[in-house]
Amino acid sequence: MGLTYIASVTASGSATLDITSGIDSTYNEYQFHCVNMHPATNDADFLFQVNAAGASGFNETITSTFIRTWHRESGEITALTLGTGDDQAQGTAYQSLYDRVNSANDSSTSGILTLYDPSSTTYVKHFVSRLNAMHATDYTMENLAAGYINTTSAIDEISFKFSSGNIDAGSIHMYGVG
Repeated sequence: MGLTYIASVTASGSATLDITSGIDSTYNEYQFHCVNMHPATNDADFLFQVNAAGASGFNETITSTFIRTWHRESGEITALTLGTGDDQAQGTAYQSLYDRVNSANDSSTSGILTLYDPSSTTYVKHFVSRLNAMHATDYTMENLAAGYINTTSAIDEISFKFSSGNIDAGSIHMYGVG
């Protein structure tokens, strides 16, 4: 099993980064490698949402869970918490992958979102993600999000954005796993 490169999108003051082709029945698993996603606005959450084939608006129904682990630069605080404000219960909002990214020049978030069997017309679409960043309050923080997109329609588009402001810089690389 290996990764097959499909496409990349690169931000430069972009409102969203959308991949609108290449997600099809070729692979049962797709990975989106998010590299140095840097927000224009401090404390912005990094998010994603999808479209079912033929749909528009990036507003599919999601049920998810969200977990945070962190360690402060000064060493005095470490923790593991549930991110109940970043999960969804049959919501149609963009799903948080990382909350409160620091916009300092040396800060960004990077990690991988995996989408399983997006072309299935029988089952819901499961996803998992794991991203790390320099949090807005000078922590190293890892965020884990997982859940499902509650549709049996095929998914063929994905969108990434920050909760406020533009994506100042960063790239997303899409791979098929096979």
